[in-house]
Amino acid sequence: MAQDILEFVQKGTDVAKVWESLDNIPRAHDLWDDIVNVAVQLRLNRQWEPIITVCEWILYRSSFRPDIICYNLLIDAYGRKRELSKAESIYMALLEANCVPTEDTYALLLRAYCNAGQLHRAEGVISEMQENGIPPSATVYNAYLDGLLKARCTEKAVEVYQRMKKERCRTNTETYTLMINVYGKAKQPMSSLKVFSEMKAIGCKPNICTYTALVNAFAREGLCEKAEEVFEEMQQAGHEPDVYAYNALMEAYSRAGFPQGASEIFSLMEHMGCEPDRASYNILVDAYGRAGLHQEAEAAFQELKLVGMRPTMKSHMLLLSAHAKAGNVSRCEEVMAQLHKSGLRPDTFALNAMLNAYGRAGRLDDMERLVAAMERLDGGGGAAPDIGTYNVLVNVYGRAGYLDRMEAAFGAAAARGLAADVVTWTSRISAYARKKEYGRCLEIFEEMVDAGCYPDAGTAKVLLAACSDERQVEQVTAIVRSMHKHAKMLFKL
Repeated sequence: MAQDILEFVQKGTDVAKVWESLDNIPRAHDLWDDIVNVAVQLRLNRQWEPIITVCEWILYRSSFRPDIICYNLLIDAYGRKRELSKAESIYMALLEANCVPTEDTYALLLRAYCNAGQLHRAEGVISEMQENGIPPSATVYNAYLDGLLKARCTEKAVEVYQRMKKERCRTNTETYTLMINVYGKAKQPMSSLKVFSEMKAIGCKPNICTYTALVNAFAREGLCEKAEEVFEEMQQAGHEPDVYAYNALMEAYSRAGFPQGASEIFSLMEHMGCEPDRASYNILVDAYGRAGLHQEAEAAFQELKLVGMRPTMKSHMLLLSAHAKAGNVSRCEEVMAQLHKSGLRPDTFALNAMLNAYGRAGRLDDMERLVAAMERLDGGGGAAPDIGTYNVLVNVYGRAGYLDRMEAAFGAAAARGLAADVVTWTSRISAYARKKEYGRCLEIFEEMVDAGCYPDAGTAKVLLAACSDERQVEQVTAIVRSMHKHAKMLFKL
């Protein structure tokens, strides 16, 4: 019965017809279990609309009395769809029905708020729990950390983690894995390692997800030797690497500029009987593209299709980037045509790769036409320009010596409410560094710091390139040292 209901609900698009059919199912003693099993299976399949259809039938139409599982499934589904008002109304209905919220209920509300970027309301859930005399558990805090991780709110995540320890909330493997990911995504791999060491020091056992998170933290910075060490430690601990672990190690070699290393890990994965997924092929395309080996990138892309996988938007974008780096504009245009033919609508990342191809080839007119088209379509369902779009313009104009156009592109980004990132500022400084305008470089550097953007090693390199005497070199060296000191304090545990 449960299987028949599941198949019917998955096919049904008309809510009224689905409800009518559910009404007509003969009542049996195990029908409730069948209905709940269907809802849970839909949750495992991440099918939010059918979950809502089934659970709202239970809530508003059936003779069954909904339990906490039903309410939680609805809060989860609406949260995933970013329909906060509906998630909140289900929570209120739960309370009015005298149904007691569980840890999962609060955790799902937290995830919903974080998913929608409503962090202040997420904090309100924690406050409500404390006001009701319910101390937030690791389950609740982990949900909060997960939401903050996805929202890339590093500093807030660190604050919550510190609060957990201060409140003596019992941290677990999931907590530490989340924090390793938080620091990893913030490009702080040594902080990730520190969390990993802290975890082992208190006797909390890492699982394969923990090790993979740490491999990923080093991979993002191209630290392939450290990533390899963690990978080996994972195996020594008795964990057999899965496709995610192999992909993380491949990424490390890709980011380090060693495509052959990424290719060897890919071959090892196959040899060990672990089947590569689409992400594995995408990493190979990216690894070759980063190294300027566009033919090898093309071969990896074609192999993805040969094994029966359909290239995603990301696959096309990585191939575009590979050919753009090689200055192969005609192939970039073919890839864009392929993308349209596949029924995929180019996203901002793909269009940015195309912009980069035009810019590298000196086809500024084509680049400007494409930007103008993106700006016209913004808000009308098209791929909206992001800061990466204007980073391409700032970099291309700066390299070409068109400083007025570069400043105009920088201003256009600000006018659209796009905050300049470290790439924007560094590209802008680089344009003046080429002309040895040291004073102007320092002015922009001060603007950057005042805007709350933290400089990186690339910024320091560009500032040094602007120097024309020893005094300037000493001044920049002092700035770099102060930057390093600040970086050590920024993510202090």
